[in-house]
Amino acid sequence: MKEVLEKLEYLAKQKGALGLRESIYSGDRSGSKVSQKLPSSSLIVESVIYGRDTDKEMIFNWLTSETDNHNHLSILSIVGMAGLGKTTLAQHVYNDPKMETKFDIRAWVCVSDHFDILTVTKKILEAITKSKDDSEDLEMVHGRLKEKLSGKKFFLVLDDVWSESREEWEAVRTPLSYGAPGSRIFVTTRDEKVASNMRSKVHRLKQLEEEECWKVFEEQALKDNDFELNDEKKEIGRRIVEKCKGLPLALKTIGSLLRTKSSILDWKSVLESDLWELPKEIEIMPALLLSYQHLPSHLKRCFAYCALFPKDYEFDKKELILLWMAEGFLHHSQQNKNVQEIGEQYFNDLLTRSFFLPSTLIMKFLMHDLLNDLAKYVCADFCFRLKFDKGNSIPKTTRHFSFASNDVRYFNRFGSLTDAKRLRSFVPIRHMNSGWKFNISIHDLFSELKFLRVLSLNGYYDLKEVPDSIGDLKHLHSLDLSGTMIQKLPDSVGLLYNLLILKLNNCSYMKELPWNLHKLTKLRCLEFEDTKVTKMPMHFGELKNLHVLSTFCVNRDPEIINIKQLGGLNLRGKLSINELQNIVNPLDALEANLKNKHIVQLNLRWNSNHMPDDPRKEKKVLENLKPSNQLEHVSIWSYCGTQFPSWVFDNSLSNLVSLQLRDCKYCLCLPPLGLLSSLKVLYIVGLDGIVSIGAEFYGSNSSSFMSLETLVFYNMKEWEEWECKTTSFPRLRHLAIVRCPKLKGLSEQLLHLKKLSIESCDNLIISDHSINTSTLELLSIRSCPLVNIPMTHYGFIQEMKIDDGCDSLTIFQLNFFPMLRLLFLKGCQNLQRISQEHPHNHLKEMSIYACAQFESFPIEGLSAPWLQTIKIQGAENLKLLPKRMKILLPSLIELEIIDCRNVEKFPEGGLPSKIKDISLSSLKLIASLRETLDVNTCIRSLSIEYLDVESFADEVLLPPSLTSLSINHCRNLKRLDYKVLYNLSSLSLGDCPNLQCLPEEGLPKSISSLHIWRCPLLEQRCQNPEGKDWRKIAHIENLRVK
Repeated sequence: MKEVLEKLEYLAKQKGALGLRESIYSGDRSGSKVSQKLPSSSLIVESVIYGRDTDKEMIFNWLTSETDNHNHLSILSIVGMAGLGKTTLAQHVYNDPKMETKFDIRAWVCVSDHFDILTVTKKILEAITKSKDDSEDLEMVHGRLKEKLSGKKFFLVLDDVWSESREEWEAVRTPLSYGAPGSRIFVTTRDEKVASNMRSKVHRLKQLEEEECWKVFEEQALKDNDFELNDEKKEIGRRIVEKCKGLPLALKTIGSLLRTKSSILDWKSVLESDLWELPKEIEIMPALLLSYQHLPSHLKRCFAYCALFPKDYEFDKKELILLWMAEGFLHHSQQNKNVQEIGEQYFNDLLTRSFFLPSTLIMKFLMHDLLNDLAKYVCADFCFRLKFDKGNSIPKTTRHFSFASNDVRYFNRFGSLTDAKRLRSFVPIRHMNSGWKFNISIHDLFSELKFLRVLSLNGYYDLKEVPDSIGDLKHLHSLDLSGTMIQKLPDSVGLLYNLLILKLNNCSYMKELPWNLHKLTKLRCLEFEDTKVTKMPMHFGELKNLHVLSTFCVNRDPEIINIKQLGGLNLRGKLSINELQNIVNPLDALEANLKNKHIVQLNLRWNSNHMPDDPRKEKKVLENLKPSNQLEHVSIWSYCGTQFPSWVFDNSLSNLVSLQLRDCKYCLCLPPLGLLSSLKVLYIVGLDGIVSIGAEFYGSNSSSFMSLETLVFYNMKEWEEWECKTTSFPRLRHLAIVRCPKLKGLSEQLLHLKKLSIESCDNLIISDHSINTSTLELLSIRSCPLVNIPMTHYGFIQEMKIDDGCDSLTIFQLNFFPMLRLLFLKGCQNLQRISQEHPHNHLKEMSIYACAQFESFPIEGLSAPWLQTIKIQGAENLKLLPKRMKILLPSLIELEIIDCRNVEKFPEGGLPSKIKDISLSSLKLIASLRETLDVNTCIRSLSIEYLDVESFADEVLLPPSLTSLSINHCRNLKRLDYKVLYNLSSLSLGDCPNLQCLPEEGLPKSISSLHIWRCPLLEQRCQNPEGKDWRKIAHIENLRVK
């Protein structure tokens, strides 16, 4: 007892030194200002939305209106205070099934308060393409976005916009204007000035009515409970609802709180709390603060810690739990749960209380902006998140420090970190995987901050060596050096006896783990994916507390480190075992005891260059690596056996949803994978020994592959035949067959396919019975010369892509494809014409490339009222463009005619009035362009390509409406005429090696964007500052010369 009292007295004395206070009102209240960022996604969090029927009806009327806003972008802004449900309303509109068919493209972008033109434009592009864009050049991003949107009817949601700058919005808006008429932009904002500067229609969102408030509250308070509210609770509940002032977020959060309170006294306590009457200077919603106050103490700590993360941050559940573990927030007091499971329970408790929201990404979560404000408020100065536009210094009381990696270049005061002597967390928040560095010595950082528990240098791209002083951080629990250039860790790492987490992912230069790693006996998580490490250090098996291990490399010498050392580890989650060819005794694999581990994703790899001595031994090794029935994903790489063991197809793997067999070159037959009842995704890649796939593939059940949705065969060099059972693949939707040169035919039982992709199958012949034309939505065929597309009715196909194949195709009959939206034909050597009997009402884009025999469109003209893009290249026999284009193609926006030497003029009647972008390689077409356009046609962009001229003829006058000109691949062009460039705002010159200089008069002052590439003579003259033409371009704002 005396010892306990002494410890308590010591802790009490530390209260002042640590800056601890007794009230939740403590801290710098200026830090509680309402933030202006909302991390959001398009995912619907709430299945039902109350009190917004009138708002939704108005929005849907706007979305479905045929008014084209006089060719301007149609924008609607929803304006309202925080917590009112603007994002939730936008999510319901965005995900309405009607929107899927109404628009060609839908995209959701969370904008936030820091409105950077390049960042916002990239976000829009990435939301459309579903892929990351690394470009830092605004013109290139604008060009890509324009290309994606040109002629497409799009629906774009810009959530939580704060910038009041009309100039910034106009810069973002420019590429958006190339969308098709009927495109819509839907904005949510708290500021009506934002809507005004965007010149948008405004709809003000109001607070919910009383009865709608009660429905929101009641749904949360009764969720997952079987009881109903008695009259007394209803009366108390209605009085609480009244205090929430019609705000859905407050109602939802307080309802979630009361779901955990069963007694009348608890409800009365909430109703009568003083927190409903907060002072005005505390800008925190009372209902949220009240919900926080009623959290258990362990959840309060975990929630407050989230103040380290910015508002546009998507929380990774696993990563956040590891940080909580490193900070000591997870109390291991429950006998049957390990610390990770306790962390999951904590997180789920916060989730059910509405402190987190699910994201569209698996295991990712969001936090409402007001809840993040609450986290910052309750943690006061203990958490400090650096912002590039804020000049405040780091308080001495700060314990947890974070910064956005892309903001480091704005901040030169890391030295003030040393004032926070007891800093416990140093966490960079990487922006789009960007690297970073700062101007402080890592050694000095280690020397000054000796009380760190969490240290992350993730993404510090210039870090090549870790100083020995790392060993002085005796209190360190988590060390993350991922994404750095280090080759190894110093021996002093072995002194970090309290280390729980070590991450070395994506250290592409790292060759070995520390030899004394076994001394870190408390280590629970070790990750080193995508490194050059090929062996484990000695005594690795002594890490008995290890629960998360990304990779295990089997050593060549089993006496040094043996795979059976995995047997004593209670691993969970994801595990990759590499270099399996080094296992000498298959029994060692059995002792790894994978079947008793909580592994959900398992990757097993042999060295791809391994030549097996005994295939039976290889099979025994794989057989002994049987995982537990909790497994969900498995991939097997470069396995050297001739057969797979039974566990691969054992239906005891009832949770297995994804299987990949890759480069197993010695395998002679496939296992009966059809027995895997839950399997949804199957990849079979590089199995060179497979000649035929037949009954052995399906198994003995009456039906097989009952759940399979995606099936991919890739690089199967010897595969010739495929037989199929009549009761297989009932749910298969996507089939891809790539680089299977000997395959002769497809199964005839693929009755429900929606997507069929075939590439580089030289001997493949598709019979009329192989394709169910009534279900296909996408058909892509590339480099398959013998494939013949049956010309019959395809009721639902929307995309047809044929590239270098289908030699038998001579006439493409549009009438057989009534729902076709995109037609791409390339290298169809015998294609002569496109035929049509009646108007096509769905076609949006048509591309015909390198079809040398193509000579004509339908005789009476191509009638496609919604066609927006036509691209034709390399049609040497084509003489005439479609007739009556102005009448029959009223929606045409983009026209490209390249290397069609016999097309000399545009059709009579001119071009459609909505056309904006034209690409040409014929001087005659360029010369006649101005005559073809009438006063209502407003062409904005012209691309001139592959012209064999030294200069443009004097008679070439471009349309006065033209604002953007690109001149590319004109290899003999020597000079430009000033008259050609008049009125332009954007000019691009590319691959013109003989272009000598800019016009003597310079460039028009109207040009604000110039891009010069692969023009060596001109590039030399445009160098800053000595180039002879530099003075002609120095004034241009967006300049790129390379």
